[in-house]
Amino acid sequence: MGMSVQQNCFGYPLSIFFIVINEFCERFSYYGMRAILILYFQRFLGWNDNLGTAIYHTFVALCYMTPVLGALIADSWLGKFKTIVSLSIVYTIGQVVIAVSSINDLTDFNHDGIPDNISVHVALSMVGLALIALGTGGIKPCVSAFGGDQFEEGQEKQRNRFFSIFYLAINAGSLLSTIITPMLRVQVCGIHSKQSCYPLAFGVPAALMAVSLIVFVIGSRMYKNVQPQGNVMAKVASCVGFAIKNRIRHRSKRFPKREHWLDWATEKYDERLISQIKMVTRVMFLYIPLPMFWALFDQQGSRWTLQATTMSGKIGIMEIQPDQMQTVNAILIVILVPIMDAVVYPLIAKCGFNFTSLKRMVVGMLLASMAFVAAAIVQVEIEKTLPVFPKGNEVQIKVLNIGNERMTISFPGMTVTVNQTSPKSEFMTFSADKLTRINISSTGSPVAVVAHKFEQGHRHTLLVWAPNNYQVVKDGLNQKPEKGQNGIRFVNALAESFNVTVDEQLYENVTSHNASEYHFFSSGEKSFTINSSEILQHCENEFKTSYLEFGSAYTYVITRKGNSCPTPMIFEDIAPNTVSMALQIPQYFLLTCGEVVFSVTGLEFSYSQAPSNMKSVLQAGWLLTVAFGNFIVLIVAGAGPFSEQWAEYVLFAALLLVVCIIFAIMARFYTYVNPAEIDAQFDTDEKKKYLEQSNPHPKLDPVSQTQM
Repeated sequence: MGMSVQQNCFGYPLSIFFIVINEFCERFSYYGMRAILILYFQRFLGWNDNLGTAIYHTFVALCYMTPVLGALIADSWLGKFKTIVSLSIVYTIGQVVIAVSSINDLTDFNHDGIPDNISVHVALSMVGLALIALGTGGIKPCVSAFGGDQFEEGQEKQRNRFFSIFYLAINAGSLLSTIITPMLRVQVCGIHSKQSCYPLAFGVPAALMAVSLIVFVIGSRMYKNVQPQGNVMAKVASCVGFAIKNRIRHRSKRFPKREHWLDWATEKYDERLISQIKMVTRVMFLYIPLPMFWALFDQQGSRWTLQATTMSGKIGIMEIQPDQMQTVNAILIVILVPIMDAVVYPLIAKCGFNFTSLKRMVVGMLLASMAFVAAAIVQVEIEKTLPVFPKGNEVQIKVLNIGNERMTISFPGMTVTVNQTSPKSEFMTFSADKLTRINISSTGSPVAVVAHKFEQGHRHTLLVWAPNNYQVVKDGLNQKPEKGQNGIRFVNALAESFNVTVDEQLYENVTSHNASEYHFFSSGEKSFTINSSEILQHCENEFKTSYLEFGSAYTYVITRKGNSCPTPMIFEDIAPNTVSMALQIPQYFLLTCGEVVFSVTGLEFSYSQAPSNMKSVLQAGWLLTVAFGNFIVLIVAGAGPFSEQWAEYVLFAALLLVVCIIFAIMARFYTYVNPAEIDAQFDTDEKKKYLEQSNPHPKLDPVSQTQM
């Protein structure tokens, strides 16, 4: 055991305060980065939902597989302290790399606001995420155990309280980071062009990870370091491997069967170790169905965040960003854990119901399944509000009169009359093969025929300003704007072209009687400036947009007022999202309740059913169930997109329900054990055996002689 100066504060080793601060900063760093990761994939790298979801869950899976590597390094080679320091350096480098990867100006050589070499950003992102996965996973099994090492015998009460404080630090870091980093993301920054500030949103978690490392190193003189004692996982793997090989070697019928397959290791390993591994394998067998729970749980950061981008963030006087909804889970965890322990579980016990650990886990899985049913119901409500877009050979047309006369437009089967700058309120849908003739007419003017081949499956705007003057514009929006952003385009009703700048985004050379492409913006009020030689000096050329909410699209027609100055007129092309993100709260509540009764209880059950020297093995096994759960999401997402998102939610809910039934049956046949009693029995047997070996010819007592 390494020597250190043990200093106490309020009865606790002073060293644990450095460990708690280290954990708070590290969890802030991890969850802050993870909160915005899926939107970074979508909005910066330009990946679609399925690719972004696949990479996100691959990363999370790696974060829960590398703890096995961290435990091996700590127990067999470097020890906990050096492992934490070494992998924290790797972790910090990874956070810095992903922050650098999000700098738009890194490859934006022509300063147009779009990276010229997106593959550079993708490569840096993947390197950064790989380093983060190695770092966060590698230190995960070491930090809490290192904190526990700081206490002396007789400080069990303080040690238990330390783990409660440690868990609180984890949730506090998670809660604050999932509030703060989305707020940083929506800020605008950049050297040559202004973009969503991903470098700042990733940079702050990187800085917190550096602080975490520095704080941990500062306390190094106070730590009690336990030297590596050899890795129990290696012993378990070796024993299991030997038992399997020995059983295969003796598979002939002439060899008598043994009670348990691990009994084939008795030729090389002692009975105590084999008995302990039997206890571990019985628990590991129960772990088999558990990844399905994590497959649903970890979609909070992917599918549920993407669902939030199709909803309205206006909740009362507040405006919530899609990636901030994850804070609901962290807030509910802090509230529900003490309520469950202090109120719910004691109340159930008073009612006489034996609510065992495995029964709690079954309830947790049921609650998670119900959460995804709730998510599916919300998704159905969202899809009810979506506008109808053309499909197949359909064409949609909206008329916009940007002239000074009333126009009559004749379509096959219908006629519409539009006043100046008064569009038809809705898009009209036609079959492309029947849209053979469109006539434009006005009082005292001949009829003009629109000669245009409309592209099937698209929306179009028919701009008219005189019977013989028209322009057909393909809108370019066949769905709601992605990621909750808002589309804005400009129509020039002036005689000369102009440029428009909206929040540093440039609409260049919008020609007379024509429309620009859509550009997309986050929520809020935006400023725009019109630049044209036609604008008189006394005229105002700076304007404000209407307040942009989530998922809308607008056309701004620039025309003239009576004083010859330009003025914008606003027309809604796509209505903003109307389903509130508040409707996600029930699904978060159900999933968090499921997490409390599943995750916390599962860890307690695992520890209670494992020998003291095998707890690290079960910890590694538990973390691996999280990794495998994320791989399940990868498989489903990679199998191909569902035509309806609600159907995917229902599929996950149904799969977990089936798995829950299987787990309940497995739990019904599980027999609880007391590892301490079994170890005590082995101690008694070994002591008795030792006494017999040290005194091979014991003197018989009178009772024994009488019996003989």
